[in-house]
Amino acid sequence: QVQLVESGGGLVQAGGSLRLSCAASGRTFSTYAVGWFRQAPGKERELVTAINWSAGSTYYADSVKGRFTISRDNAKKTVYLQMNSLKPEDTAVYYCAARIGRIRVEVSEYGYWGQGTQVTVSS
Repeated sequence: QVQLVESGGGLVQAGGSLRLSCAASGRTFSTYAVGWFRQAPGKERELVTAINWSAGSTYYADSVKGRFTISRDNAKKTVYLQMNSLKPEDTAVYYCAARIGRIRVEVSEYGYWGQGTQVTVSS
């Protein structure tokens, strides 16, 4: 069992930066792949980026490549999402999610979810 809590969201101007954190509980967190998803109003939830358990493999959606960076600290049971050069289209609720095994892009493949944190980028 893994419980996830996101933090770090807020309001930022276009071009600005935010760092989200996903704090986990559970003894086996280091064996989970973790993804950051986002959902904008009226849109489907989508995978933005993900990282495998060892941080040796990552995935980035094309829309965020070169702007967002995912990292993890297994000793602190925390996964981070550094978001730079933010755009208004990045506005969404951001969720972290975890699954046992390798990175997958499908929402349905992740069994553990946080409550979400709002990111709003003003133009």
